[in-house]
Amino acid sequence: MKVSDILRVKGSTLFTVSPAQSLQHAVETMAGNDIGSLVVMEYGDLVGMLTFREVIAAVVKNNGQLGTLTVRTVMDDAPLTCTPETEIDEVRRMMLGRHARYMPVQDGRTLMGVVSFYDVAKAVVEGQDFENRMLKAYIRDWPADKEGAEAPKV
Repeated sequence: MKVSDILRVKGSTLFTVSPAQSLQHAVETMAGNDIGSLVVMEYGDLVGMLTFREVIAAVVKNNGQLGTLTVRTVMDDAPLTCTPETEIDEVRRMMLGRHARYMPVQDGRTLMGVVSFYDVAKAVVEGQDFENRMLKAYIRDWPADKEGAEAPKV
């Protein structure tokens, strides 16, 4: 299974922010859309990722206030990225290795979407469920041998 399979099901709605925008605006966008991340774009290029992890760290560091902080001052300016052709198992390893919950998907310089750790986990579980159903169907349809042996019971 590839990242493109997740994006096909998930849809293409993207939420972005500029690095010059206020952190207050970014937090309002995230809360208003019930999302945990924003892709930071500047002049059409991905320049960072802002998640609630960075927001919380900034609020704690700034004595509980957002103040005049901008997105640029708190964003992850070197986020993990993948392509639509990246295998889900590789994405899972990358995300686990960096403790990343969100990963932008790019095709060249074009932003295609964002996959979350939840999206990846859901795809893996659905894939395993499908394999389970196929194996159970195969076992149920097990051909009897010449001596009349039955299929294993599931």
